[in-house]
This record gives sequence, structure tokens and C-alpha cells, in this order.
Amino acid sequence: MRSDGEDTAAASVEIDDLTFTYPDGTPVLDQLSLLVSAGERVAILGPNGSGKTTLVLHLNGLLPTQQGSVRIGDIVVDEPNLRQIRRDVGMVFQDPDDQLFMQSVRDDVTFGPANLGVGADELDAVARAALQAVGASELIDRSPHHLSGGEKRRAAIATVLSMRPRVLVLDEPNSGLDPVGIRELSSLLVGLSQTQIVVTHDLPFALATCPRSLIVSEGRVVADGPTWELMADSDLLERHRLALPYGFVLADRG
Repeated sequence: MRSDGEDTAAASVEIDDLTFTYPDGTPVLDQLSLLVSAGERVAILGPNGSGKTTLVLHLNGLLPTQQGSVRIGDIVVDEPNLRQIRRDVGMVFQDPDDQLFMQSVRDDVTFGPANLGVGADELDAVARAALQAVGASELIDRSPHHLSGGEKRRAAIATVLSMRPRVLVLDEPNSGLDPVGIRELSSLLVGLSQTQIVVTHDLPFALATCPRSLIVSEGRVVADGPTWELMADSDLLERHRLALPYGFVLADRG
């Protein structure tokens, strides 16, 4: 948890002309630009290989910016600012086991704050607050290795919230969850105040969670608008290898 009085309100995300090519010469992002306002929940949709994950790995400097710029609030994502950026941008990976590696959930949730110098007398309160925020207070002394998929997901999000990020980035967060777990996760995310960028192939999940969606294809943003409107455009979805589940019917917005 921050102890320096820094602002922990939600932050905007601004990407301008971001271009990225892998070392083998494979181009992935092509002058991609977008703006997410502070406090927005935005889904990133697109076919496999479209550049979605490469895009979000730029948001906290896990991939270096080759061309263009990435800004979190008023801070540019570059080498001198990485320590601050990685406190401001919390990454929740597709596999929660990538973030749960200690003997107890308490230890996992306090791992980041402890490494930032938060005192031992404060860590219990940090863990309890983060787990309460995700509705998982009862998990605090459990082993992460014995949790259900939904419990692991909540614990993984708590490990990120314990750092008090201003932006949450979630890569396929409902992967492996059953329908009830997916619904609970959507309700959880809707209740959080941080700016959220959610990469997902699950169009109903995007519809339930994010008022706005972007479609990324061949390294560019090719559509940007209210999620319901994008979902209602079957031709648009088909062009970019996206589809609602068979039998899924969009509710009439009247």
C-alpha cells in the first residue's frame, strides 16, 4: 500500500501511434491509438494474433515502447518511470497461478506491499482490505493451491488491489471459470473504481462488464463504441472473426 500520500484515484490511459515489431521481424501493432478516460471500463476484443496482449503489455512497461507513446495519467511509460508505472498499473494475468505462489493467500496479497517497504504492523490491514474489496475475506489464511477457479481469480485480483493501482489490466480474466464464477467476476469488476482494460474473447462477458469496447485487428483499432452497438453489428463481428455464442440473443434496448 502507498504510504507517501500519492493520489490513488483512477487514471486515464492514452496511447498514441504505438507501433511494435518483434525481434524476428513480425509486426504486431501498427500506429495504434486510443484514449481511455479515468474510471472507464473498456473491453479489448479481437481475433487471435490481432495484437491485444502485446498492446496491454505496454501499459506497465513489460514490453518497451519502440515507436509512439503510452501515458498513464500524466506519466509517460518509459524506463525512468517504470517503478511508478508498475504501481499505478496492476496486471491480472490469464492464469491466476502466475500470481499465487506463496503458502497462504495472505502472503500472496501482502507480497507486493511488503517489497515496497510497508511495515509488518500494516500488512494485515492491507491484506484484509484487498480481500474484502473482492468479496473474499474468508480466504486470507487458505492455501492458494487449494482454491477453486473463482476463488483463485478473486485472490489474484486482490494481490493487485493491495498495491492500490490506478488502472487494472485484465487478460482473459474469466478463462476457466464456470458460468456462476463468470457472473460473480463481472459483478466484482463493475463494483471497482479503477480504470479497467479487459482483454476477452467472451462477448457476453464484455457486454455485461464494459460499457465501451474496442476491436483490434492487424494491430489497429478498427472499431470503438458502446459495447451493445458493436455486438449488434453482426457483419462487423464476422469481418473480425468474432461471434456471439450460438443462441445468444441481445436484449432489445428499446
